[in-house]
Amino acid sequence: MDSSASLLNTLKGAEPFFLLAGPNVIESEDHILRMAGQIKTITTKLGLPLVFKSSFDKANRTSSKSFRGPGMAEGLKILEKVKVAYDIPIVTDVHETIQCEAVGKVADVIQIPAFLCRQTDLLVAAAKTGRIINIKKGQFCAPTVMVNSAEKIRLAGNPNVMVCERGTMFGYNDLIVDPRNLEWMREANCPVVADITHSLQQPAGRKLDGGGVASGGLRELIPCIARTAVAVGVDGIFMEVHDNPLTAPVDGPTQWPLRHLEELLEELIAIARVSKGKQRFNIDLTPYSD
Repeated sequence: MDSSASLLNTLKGAEPFFLLAGPNVIESEDHILRMAGQIKTITTKLGLPLVFKSSFDKANRTSSKSFRGPGMAEGLKILEKVKVAYDIPIVTDVHETIQCEAVGKVADVIQIPAFLCRQTDLLVAAAKTGRIINIKKGQFCAPTVMVNSAEKIRLAGNPNVMVCERGTMFGYNDLIVDPRNLEWMREANCPVVADITHSLQQPAGRKLDGGGVASGGLRELIPCIARTAVAVGVDGIFMEVHDNPLTAPVDGPTQWPLRHLEELLEELIAIARVSKGKQRFNIDLTPYSD
């Protein structure tokens, strides 16, 4: 069995769930290595499989002035060091077909950003790396769209695919999380992940002092969305974690504080273990009499 299939089987078999986590974007080599070590220590203690996440380039920022990261070449070198230093798999995103081959040489999971979940050429190029592909559901998409996106990966010859819920547009500058999507996305016949941090973004909802806008967010509701997701029975949780969210250059309002990570995960594990969310409820509609 190849490494991607083996990793996917490990993630599928995770009890009660696996975790994709890390800072939104690579800020520096020192910061990423420190964060990876701290997050791995926590997940190892709790027995959760970890895939470490950070982006080398934030290509879909609201403002052209936003921090984007170190770029692909430097970013992949840093992620490779994390992978070797801590023996953990890596997930990072791609935005263009030309990036997929190089990213696939480092990342164990290639993530397709929500805005690009229907881009056939990008999905096919990512699939051809043989890596696990995590497709985020577009904010503008019905959950059934993910059945088609996952099928594009499989038709390109890659069975290793996951789908990820990250909220649905709810008017301007807001997202809503519909727990029904976590059930309906199972029709894609692959692991379902809940992004509990991006789901609470308020896109272009925060005015900047020098003019322009950036994403706001509702960090205080991250536990609410997380509790709901694990009760429903998702296979994985995606969350962005930072040791100092107030200084994070990207998506600070929706990054979860590292100091509270273990506390939150302990609660989520407890909820998941008493829920039967991963099992379909057999509803008996025959007449009842005692």
